[in-house]
Amino acid sequence: MDWLRQVPIGQYVDGSTGWLRRLDPRLKLAWSLVFLLTPVLAGPLWRVGLVVALVLITLGSGLARSLWWRSVLLLTALAVVVGLLSMFLPAVDPPAAFPLRNPAELPGLETEGPSWDLLRLGPLQLGGLQLGPLVVDRASALLGLRTSTLIFTVIHSVNLMLITTLPEDLVWALSWCLAPLKWLGCPVERLGFQLLLALRFLPLVQEELQNLLRSLASRAVNLRQLGFKAGFGLVLAVGERLLANILLRAEQGADALVARGGRILGPSYFRMPPDRAAPLLNGLAMIVLVLVIGLRGQYGAL
Repeated sequence: MDWLRQVPIGQYVDGSTGWLRRLDPRLKLAWSLVFLLTPVLAGPLWRVGLVVALVLITLGSGLARSLWWRSVLLLTALAVVVGLLSMFLPAVDPPAAFPLRNPAELPGLETEGPSWDLLRLGPLQLGGLQLGPLVVDRASALLGLRTSTLIFTVIHSVNLMLITTLPEDLVWALSWCLAPLKWLGCPVERLGFQLLLALRFLPLVQEELQNLLRSLASRAVNLRQLGFKAGFGLVLAVGERLLANILLRAEQGADALVARGGRILGPSYFRMPPDRAAPLLNGLAMIVLVLVIGLRGQYGAL
């Protein structure tokens, strides 16, 4: 029942291997924004290129394969399923049939042109049930490609940043980027402190869910034998207990914060100095980042 711990999604994993760990957190945040924002209004080639680049970065990151191969496998399956659903399910109503003029009335008119359909299956007759036709045209194929690539790039890029960056470093990098907002009266330190508490709270939620699932497994609960009504009631009871435990953890954290004076400290107070500086690696990452932004402006519509 430790499968949740084997898929580290959104949680930092301690270690010393991999050049991603030595990269400046501000550059990691900038690269994550590249994978999050550049697919917007981009063409299919750019989206596929981002997926390929992200896979190459993951393979060449030097991280242990156990950190990312399960999450990549699950994310790839999710992206493929959502992409196929977006491709095959109709997104718009079929066009209405209007009477057309007889093509014979216009001599020399070419009525045949290139087909917009990429795949056509059916209709299939199964007894008294007719299925189809199932049509995949260029618009639906492009929609499926956009959906699947966007899911993969958004989730995996953020997950890759979170598993290689301490929450204190990430919050410090975000506060550094938002530092000019202090002149406008924005409470940057308060926002950073709240974000740090939220990032620290995520492992507690996973631990509570893991404990509840382990308790069900130890009691050999079989939902099929319970039936629909009893099984649904058990699921609701587990969800209620999970919410109660999470609220209890939040209350305990608030009490501990108040007992220590309730001071709000800036993210720089919690950040530890990096063990090994990598100016060459950071400079190379900055140059490639500027190059990618320039390529997006030049070839992003392809």
